[in-house]
Order: sequence, then structure tokens, then C-alpha cells
Amino acid sequence: MATPLSDTSPSPLKTIAVVGLGTMGTGITEVLARSGREVVGIDISEAAAARSRAALESSTARAVERGRLTEQERADLLARVRTSTALTAAADADLVIEVAPESYEIKQQIFRELDGIVRPETILATGTNALSVTRLASGSARPERVLGLHFFNPAQAMKLVEVVSSVLTAPQAVAAVTDLALELGKEPVAVGDRPGFIADGLLFGYLNQAAAMYEAKYATREDIDAAMRLGCGLPMGPLALLDLIGIDTARTVLEAMYAESQDRLHAPAPILKQLSEAGLTGRKAGRGFYTYEAPGSGTVVRDALTPPEEKVLVPGRPVRSVGVAGSGTMACGIAEVFAKAGYEVVLVARSEEKAQAAKARIGKSLSRSVDKGRLTAEAAAQALDRIRATASFDDLSDVDLAVEAVAEDLTVKQQLFATLDKVCKPGAVLATTTSSLPVIACARATSRPQDVIGMHFFNPAPAMKLVEVVRTVLTADDVHATVHEVCGRIRKHAVDCGDRAGFIVNALLFPYLNNAIKMVQEHYASLDDIDAAMKLGGGYPMGPFELLDVVGLDVSLAIEKVLHREFREPGLAPAPLLEHLVAAGCLGRKTGRGFREYARR
Repeated sequence: MATPLSDTSPSPLKTIAVVGLGTMGTGITEVLARSGREVVGIDISEAAAARSRAALESSTARAVERGRLTEQERADLLARVRTSTALTAAADADLVIEVAPESYEIKQQIFRELDGIVRPETILATGTNALSVTRLASGSARPERVLGLHFFNPAQAMKLVEVVSSVLTAPQAVAAVTDLALELGKEPVAVGDRPGFIADGLLFGYLNQAAAMYEAKYATREDIDAAMRLGCGLPMGPLALLDLIGIDTARTVLEAMYAESQDRLHAPAPILKQLSEAGLTGRKAGRGFYTYEAPGSGTVVRDALTPPEEKVLVPGRPVRSVGVAGSGTMACGIAEVFAKAGYEVVLVARSEEKAQAAKARIGKSLSRSVDKGRLTAEAAAQALDRIRATASFDDLSDVDLAVEAVAEDLTVKQQLFATLDKVCKPGAVLATTTSSLPVIACARATSRPQDVIGMHFFNPAPAMKLVEVVRTVLTADDVHATVHEVCGRIRKHAVDCGDRAGFIVNALLFPYLNNAIKMVQEHYASLDDIDAAMKLGGGYPMGPFELLDVVGLDVSLAIEKVLHREFREPGLAPAPLLEHLVAAGCLGRKTGRGFREYARR
């Protein structure tokens, strides 16, 4: 009978075995060896063990070239690592970390064999991100010593480690691996046992929706990935990330999440099954959503789905002058963008006072650009001179492109488009900057719906490179071409999408934010842990709650409601906690309190 955990203390985790020497296992091995641990890398495949050793030698050689290691430090590191094809090599380990394929059968077999090999006090950690740690632990002779230790790829760079406890896990084991993670320079986050844990629990639902969006031919793979990189500041687009993770791995994680939640947003998109069963599992196979130079390569090559370098468009309409309707932050930003690109701009506000205040705001923005060295004083002055601020819509009579940037209220926008229809000359392009309302509803408020299109800029417009170009079923081809030409001239990256709620970015972003709120609502994790998990484990520039408070909880709730109404998916229903905070007037940074409290300015 095993010695009760309460009667023993875990030995210092000095010798560690890593079972499974794929990309993740090799990365973990290097991280452990760099910290001075003795590491035993184990894989049933001699070829895998050899590849792992070669990868470690290559990685450490690059570290020497970059001055991060000396030759002696590299030699010492490599001497601390030995490889084996037998589990018995783990006999003297203080901790065993398995990163075998995501299969209960394979992982439980490893744990059963380890039970007869390792010492009673040895901690057994699973690197799973999809399977139940409790179920894996229950098959072991010492379940109190089994926990989850989830590193992120690449393990050498990513700071997050999720420490996963089951109801059987002893606190001493959790404390020991938490201390280890800290000594490795990682940020440990304690989480409970459910598929995906925090980071992958939020990430894979988003990836699944992106795959479904591509499968539905709503947007190209390139436009989906560019939209999320440029619109949200993410390090990779979702389809490129699926290829990196492995499409088969993503499918396994999603199946486990769906089995628990029955949320259809986690039901794997059919394309994931099709690609997996065809062996097109991403980078490791040389082909997934994209095609790669070779299996294991990250270099994308052209294939049958690669769009031409120049999109074939009909000639656009000439645009020399631009009208901007609105005086808020977005309207001012858009007017600034057009003026800096050399367009004559007419900015129309509801009153002369608001119009002049808007121009003054633009002037301050341009001055800040000069102070930061982004613009010369002469260029800033010329840009400001190109902007004419007015309170009369009649002044839009001669513009070639009119851009609406007023409140996100359909009635208000429809009234404005009816006005634009009356005052703008025939052939003028009429664009709405809506982020969630139907463009066609604006178009139908005019007598010329063929001239209406969506141009969804992102805030702040002068800095953000993305514009979602939204054509309706009635938008003319030359109007679509015109907007693409204009986006090129103002140095924005245009992505095409259809006229449905959320377009690309918000349709993928806000369900992820909503799911983060549900995690807090269900007491699964704290605000701080979730934000840390997504920044450190996913490379996101902001955690979901930081972002929600910046966007505004009222704005976020409105978008969630629009998405739920459009797609009628139960999983898209706004989290009650979000509704309660909005009802209480806690709207984020602008009110001084949202999910967090802020000092009032």
C-alpha cells in the first residue's frame, strides 16, 4: 500500500522525466534543463528521441549565437539531458511530466506502468489540455500524486503554466509543482479540472468559430487571419494558429469541451474533421488550412486557394473629396486619416460648436503625432487645412465619398442616409462605419442602395490598420472597387466580408469575451487569472476583462445581443453578469467601474 501523502513531503524536484518528445515535450525538456534540472526524455520511438536531441542541440546553438548562453553553459545543459525509449528510465525521477498524444488509453497506460516504476512520493503530471485529469488520476495507484501541468507552445517562450488539480490531488503536490513553475520563470495559474482549462477553454471556441466562418465561405482564410491580427492585435490569425497547434489536436480538444458543455459553439466545425481524416493536420503535415514548404515548416507557399496578389476588381469611381458625418472620436479619427492621405475633407456635425470642437480635437491629435515624430509640422498643418468643419449637410453636395460615423443606432443612421441621399451628388459612394448593424438597412433608406457599402474602421482610426469592407447584395461592383482603392491610398488593409452581424472581428471576438465572463460567473477562475492566462498563454495584448472595460460594457452587451439575435445560438446569449453590471451603471473605464474599479480623472 502506498504511503499516505500526509505522512510524506515531496522531495525537491531536481530530477524530472518528460514522457513524449514531440515539439512540446522537447520544449519542456529544454526549459527544465536551462533551470539546472537533470532531465530524462523518454519516447517509445528512437527516431523521436533522436529528433528531440537534435532540436535541443540546434536550439541551444542558436542561443549561443545570440549571446544568451556561453559554450560552456550549453555543454553543461546538454549534459543534464539524456534520452531513453524505456519508461524505467524514470525510476529515480522526482516528477514525471507526460505529454503523450491526447488519448485516455495511451495516457492511462503510461500512468499504470509508472506506478510500478517510480517512488511512492514521485509526482505524476499530465500535460493534457483536453482530457479529464480526474479520470486519468483515478486509474493510478496513487491518485493524490496526479495533477495537470499544462505548458504552452513554444514552452521556451510562453510564460503561462496552468496547474490543474482534481478532487483527488493533494495540496502538497500542487505546491511543489507551483514552486517549480516559479523557479522556471513561469507564471503558474491554479485551475480546476475541466476541458481546455482557462486559456484553451476560451481559445478553442474562438478558433472553432473561425474555422466555421471559413467553411461557410463568408471570408477568405487570408482575410479572416488578417482581420484578427490587425483588428485585435493578435500575434497570429486563427486559421494559421490552428495549423500550428494541429487540426487533429484542436478537434480533440473541442470534442472534449462539447461533451461537457453541450454548447454548439464548441461542437467541432465539420471542416476540422474533414482535414484531420485526410491527414491535413497543419504544419506538421505540411498542409492544413494553408500549404507549407515542407512538413514541420512554418513557411507558407502558394496553393490553389491563394488569392492573386492584386484582387481583380472593376475600375472604381474617382474620389477626390470625402465627407465625414459625425463629430465623435471615430468621426474625428476617420477625418484625420483621409486628410493625411491628401483628400479634401468636409466634416459635418450637428452644430457649428460641435463641428469646430471636432476640428480642434483633430488638430490636437495631429500635434501629438508631430511631437512623437510620426508627422512633420508642415504635413500636420496641411492636413488640418484640408478639413472643413461645418454644421450643414448641404456642404456634402459635391463629395465623392460620404462616410457616416454617428451613433450606433439604426434609426439615427437610417435618417442620416435619407439625408445623404438627398444632398449627395449622383454617383457618390455612401459608406457606413457600423460595427454591428445591417448595412442593407442603411442602404434601403436611400433611393440608390447600389451606392451604399460598409467601411468598418477600428478605434483609434489613425493607428489601426484594418478596415472591414462590407458589401450588401445590392452594392455595385464599382462601389466595392472604389472602397478598396481608397483603403490602399489611406494605407489601410481592407478585408472583404458579407453583411451579417459582427462582420469578421466582432463575430469572433465577442463570443470569446462572453465566455470569459461566464468563467467568472461560474466561479471557475478569477478576473486576474483569466486575463493573465490569455496574455501569457495566448500572447494577447490585453486580457478579456481589460478589453471589456476599455470597449465599454454597454457597447459589449449591445453587440452580444445583436449576435445572439442574428445567429440564434443559445451559447451567444449575453452572460447575465454582463447584463447586471450594465444595469448597475458599471460600464467600464468611462464610468470608473466595470469588472474592475478605476481612479476617476
